[in-house]
Amino acid sequence: MADMVKIFDTTLRDGEQSPGASMNTEEKIQIAKQLEKLGVDIIEAGFAAASPGDFEAIRKISEVVRDSVVCSLARAVEKDIKAAGEAVAPARYKRIHTFIATSPIHMKYKLRMEPQEVIRRAVEAVRYAREFVEDVEFSCEDAGRSEMSFLKEIIDEVIEAGASTINIPDTVGYRFPHEMAEMIKELHDFIGDRAVISVHCHNDLGLAVANSLYSVLNGARQVECTINGLGERAGNAALEEIVMAIKTRKDIFVGIDTRINTREIYPTSRMVAAITGIEPQPNKAIVGKNAFAHESGIHQDGVLKHREAYEIMRAEDIGLDRNAIVLGKHSGRHAFRKKIQELGFSLDDEELNKAFERFKILADKKKEITDDDIRVLITNEIASAPEVYKLKKLQINDCSEGVPSAAVTIEFEDQEITDAGIGDGTIDAIFKTIDRITGYQGRLHDYQVQAVSKGKDALAKVVVKVVFDENKPAVIGHGLSIDTMIASARAYVSALNSYISMKDMLRQSIDRPKEI
Repeated sequence: MADMVKIFDTTLRDGEQSPGASMNTEEKIQIAKQLEKLGVDIIEAGFAAASPGDFEAIRKISEVVRDSVVCSLARAVEKDIKAAGEAVAPARYKRIHTFIATSPIHMKYKLRMEPQEVIRRAVEAVRYAREFVEDVEFSCEDAGRSEMSFLKEIIDEVIEAGASTINIPDTVGYRFPHEMAEMIKELHDFIGDRAVISVHCHNDLGLAVANSLYSVLNGARQVECTINGLGERAGNAALEEIVMAIKTRKDIFVGIDTRINTREIYPTSRMVAAITGIEPQPNKAIVGKNAFAHESGIHQDGVLKHREAYEIMRAEDIGLDRNAIVLGKHSGRHAFRKKIQELGFSLDDEELNKAFERFKILADKKKEITDDDIRVLITNEIASAPEVYKLKKLQINDCSEGVPSAAVTIEFEDQEITDAGIGDGTIDAIFKTIDRITGYQGRLHDYQVQAVSKGKDALAKVVVKVVFDENKPAVIGHGLSIDTMIASARAYVSALNSYISMKDMLRQSIDRPKEI
């Protein structure tokens, strides 16, 4: 049998800490289900003590995921561990992931603790976590800059206390592959079969995947990673790159494998991109839109004559369907349901009906509907908060001379309200008019627009990040339309509805752990 490397996906925890990548509970559930379908061994569903929203999301994921381990992060603090234990309680397989910093710089300046106090806290945390779950992971935060003698001392103690996985993070993305290899080999020789060695590598120097792979070659049997390499700063090691490197280079990873169903890689990547609004760069390895494209005439000729001349992987291996046109205006509800299931989504009857109605409206305007069109339709549906305000009509005046203006009709409590306004540009005029109608004053923090597919009738997806209260975090809104201005107005109204539905939960929460 192959020597299996566990894939620990932290898209829903570390990945969500990417600027602008916040997800609501329903979005997290959809991604968790897809990660389970992908074959991820452990899903780190969040940080339960961070907020009521995080706690709720982890608990609901624990109720629906049956094949993967569901994990919550927790600082080495009793209240964090208790929240984590309660959040993952419904899971069939559950884990608590607790951590404390072990590098001299972190212990001195962040924790303000002596090394022996750090060891005591770590041991107490692991013992307390064992009261809730049998599967406890312990992380030595900033292990990449920790002293080996101290790492061995604290690892020895937490294993004795009941930790079965020891995570060695390169928290600040500082180490080079040969350094990680040496560190993991020495720790593997020290730990033996007493615990699984894990690595969690950040990408500050672009080395996260290389560091992870070199760690696997030297004894690590769990890798912590994210879809599309999401994460704070430069991100984390990308799951798709790690998995496909191990699969493709069997001459190097002899007898080593993962349980990942690689044909679900591309669908998972597209789902995460659609929900977070963060697209992989076009030349991103494995899942970038150019990853299997060939523009050079020499390359095209070589691929046509013999694919392996320029392709070391097949697009089909990651689930990329080059023939993405799937549905049209004559497609029925059954075909639509089947397609969204193929794309990894799970909707109840009410959600399905709403999405199908939006699909039929789009199909009347757009001749060919692609998989990506369907994905954004569904993610827009599950991302939508209850519609307190609903955009009904929009008329703009965007002449090259004169002042841009917008007339907007909003439905509120079964009544339609119409007003008009001017702005520094068309988008500004639209947003200011919506503010006038609703009585809320939003400040645009970020604005992104992209064409979902090709052609003049391409569906436009707009993602906005808006601050409605300077004392509260920004909220995200999504909007879709063939018309970019309508999509923008819908996105702004979506953000407002999200703010209204979430403002009771947007109270000050504890500081999230920025790194592991």
